[in-house]
Amino acid sequence: MSGVEADPGTDPDRAERARKLFSGPISFLKSAPALEHLPAPSMPEIAFAGRSNVGKSSLLNALTNRNSLARTSVTPGRTQELNYFDVGEPLVFRLVDMPGYGFAKAPKDVVRKWRFLINDYLRGRAVLKRTLVLIDSRHGIKDVDREVLEMLDVAAVSYRIVLTKADKIKASALAEVQAATEAEARKHPAAHPEVIATSSEKGLGIADLRTAVLEAVES
Repeated sequence: MSGVEADPGTDPDRAERARKLFSGPISFLKSAPALEHLPAPSMPEIAFAGRSNVGKSSLLNALTNRNSLARTSVTPGRTQELNYFDVGEPLVFRLVDMPGYGFAKAPKDVVRKWRFLINDYLRGRAVLKRTLVLIDSRHGIKDVDREVLEMLDVAAVSYRIVLTKADKIKASALAEVQAATEAEARKHPAAHPEVIATSSEKGLGIADLRTAVLEAVES
């Protein structure tokens, strides 16, 4: 045996299984405007959260090797439902696209409805294995993001921060944002300490994100 130990953060077998899984059958299941419309809690779920226009739909499409699995929109706050996607055949787990938050032009009653829906989902969904909180690399964590992180902490829901649009800033700036984000993540009890930087356009970090999703599902 070699005296060199493998990096504990990498698992080649899981990475390959994740690649195959996301290259296989993935389909839209349903949209749930309220908790009573959620599918039966019979499968592990991985939820995606993020500010409006953070690039969530684009990242979901890149993650799943699809062009239009998740609708992309230039209208902030368009998605006001929990959108479910089945991954694998036979079914392995479900992706949950949560409504974007922080949209300034949305009516107050819409924002209130979003808060109730998301808060109740996060607190009461036993099959929710992890929430991925998307943060725009160009802006870092904003106060509206911190509110969601605190909501997740209170709900004791495991989450991991994912930086989006990493191709839009210089490598040196990205390294600074990632370091600062990881430093902040370590202050939150429910946060995963490592942050993944991604680019939907360039494919940066997508393989790592697929592996991280499968790791959460299998944990």
